[in-house]
Amino acid sequence: MKIKTGDKVKLLSGKDRGKTGKVIQVLYNRDKQAHYVVVEGVNKLKKHLRAGRRSEKGQVIELPAPVQISKVMLVDPKSGKPTRVAFRAEGATKKRVAKVSGEAVD
Repeated sequence: MKIKTGDKVKLLSGKDRGKTGKVIQVLYNRDKQAHYVVVEGVNKLKKHLRAGRRSEKGQVIELPAPVQISKVMLVDPKSGKPTRVAFRAEGATKKRVAKVSGEAVD
């Protein structure tokens, strides 16, 4: 997987284009066979909650909604620019490498 939980990513399209944030969660939809990411502070959606009991009050909660993985790009740790990801074998392990600077992401 080219994007993992905890990575800093930048949105490429949509209403929040240009914003950056940390990946909270990576999801996979088997029906659509598509990957999605939940990014902190991006693509916020308002959810209305009904009061559970008479003593409680209803409320509106803002939470981040999933975005297609193709709409985000990893931010290079060295230059701070969006970059594609390559894989390089170092011994028995496989490392993710930023294409812009050539530096390891992990």
